[in-house]
Amino acid sequence: MSDFGTPDSPSTARGARVLARAPEGDRDCRPVAATEPSPVTVRILDAMSSRFSLGERASGLLVHPTSLPGPHGCGDAGLPSARFAAWLARAGQRWWQLLPVGPVGYGNSPYSALSAFAGSPLLVSLDALVPLGLLRAADLRPPAPLPDARVDYPAAAAFRLDRLRRAFAAFRALPARSRLVKSFHSECESSSAWLADWALFAALKDAHGGRAWTAWAPELRDRRKPALRAAAARLADELDFRRFEQWLFTTQWRALREACAAQGVALLGDAPIFVAHDSADVWSGRELFKLGARGEPTVVAGVPPDYFSATGQRWGNPLYRWATLRRSGYAWWLARLRLSLERFDALRLDHFIGFTRAWEIPAASPIATRGKFVPGPGRHFFRAVEAALGGLPFVAEDLGLVTPAVAALRDEFGLPGLRLLQFAFGTDPQAPTFAPHAYPRRAVAYTGTHDNDTTLGWFHDRGGPPGLRTPAQCEKERRAALEYLGRDDDRDVHWAMIREVLKSPAGVAIVPLQDPLGLGSKARMNLPGTVAGNWEWRVPPGSLTASLAARLARLARVYGRAPGAA
Repeated sequence: MSDFGTPDSPSTARGARVLARAPEGDRDCRPVAATEPSPVTVRILDAMSSRFSLGERASGLLVHPTSLPGPHGCGDAGLPSARFAAWLARAGQRWWQLLPVGPVGYGNSPYSALSAFAGSPLLVSLDALVPLGLLRAADLRPPAPLPDARVDYPAAAAFRLDRLRRAFAAFRALPARSRLVKSFHSECESSSAWLADWALFAALKDAHGGRAWTAWAPELRDRRKPALRAAAARLADELDFRRFEQWLFTTQWRALREACAAQGVALLGDAPIFVAHDSADVWSGRELFKLGARGEPTVVAGVPPDYFSATGQRWGNPLYRWATLRRSGYAWWLARLRLSLERFDALRLDHFIGFTRAWEIPAASPIATRGKFVPGPGRHFFRAVEAALGGLPFVAEDLGLVTPAVAALRDEFGLPGLRLLQFAFGTDPQAPTFAPHAYPRRAVAYTGTHDNDTTLGWFHDRGGPPGLRTPAQCEKERRAALEYLGRDDDRDVHWAMIREVLKSPAGVAIVPLQDPLGLGSKARMNLPGTVAGNWEWRVPPGSLTASLAARLARLARVYGRAPGAA
């Protein structure tokens, strides 16, 4: 049995023009090792805005590509993702929600990326480099087996980096008139607005042993032009390698999106409102953030005490100087959103509340309770974005302290908010709004998100650390959930909760993949407020079967969410 169903269960969508021939059993699942968009790609992508609408009743699954099965330490944008897209189509799903795809930073978190523009080298497919002549098939075999149960980030990153450097050496040997070299230069030119800063930042960070940019020599920290020119000359080869990585990511992601479109699957990306302090964005744009003379944050972002932490969460991201951004017409944000919408069909705006008000914590404070709320950009920002982009294909992640101002901003621009079934049975003041019968049509319904425990883990939680629920509260929520679900026992309770979000009035319903797989707390993706052990979960090999796809497809048909449903 393959990881994505039996070999005799072919995809329902062919897309032969945009998918290369693959071995029997993988047919219609392999993305083209493209280097630039084909005419077919352009036509498909031009049509996507009408084909994939957040206003249509549909469903999907949430899983990050690194979690997918694959032999190189983590899933990537190549064959693992293309196979999964084909499996999603067989499962009757129209949305694939992903986490941010930037280069992971502190704690391996995609929400602490080293760049809001660059793509993660971990997501570059090594398999796709073989038909391009940049790697040999023998290069794909790691010297020692990489784990498939969890992502071992250091091991996966080391193996992939070594192979990407081998590919770069082969690339540099190509003649200047080569199609690949021309594609590389064309992509570098079109991405020059952010790529130069990213390449220099990544090269300098590596040269400084991974230290944060504020620990570099003052002339580099402060971006003095003579020092930057000297560094760029000294590190010229490394800068080209970093550009090479991004060229591969961009062309492969373009091929993946083309393959997903051919399967009728749309990509829902994730745009964190804040960026990491140790990032190319903050280093190259210090004037946009609240920083001191040496580049250190004066205040940092977080949230007050909430469901996940009794002392709140101190995220540590620098806060924006919104007045400065406004004077530029939000140029940095517009560039970021435009690039994101080249990669995704719609975006989840993480911490949407922050556009109304943000929790500002003194940088010297080790906990979040000493913070205060400061105003965000509000409607002026979204009017500017709507005018520039011609629309707002966004989902508002409005979980937390949703004030009337937050709801008004969300509703003024017609953005769907989030509804989480796990939050419907506790003491949260908003719990009644998380019950499926109360969902509005303009909403995205979830059993839980990447920050929640799996549904089975949540249901069987006995309380106490690391969560905030007491044993009594856990038991009370279990009883309330069973009563709402109309059940006397907890048999297949995860499927009962999946059914609830699918049959709810919400226009879009998305379920973390761990839930239909019936996995417990060990499969949790992230525990907010902690660092170790997060973002490592991987799909168990062989678990994405034809029978599971058929069960999901049947539910999508029953509740009017399948492609072509009324």
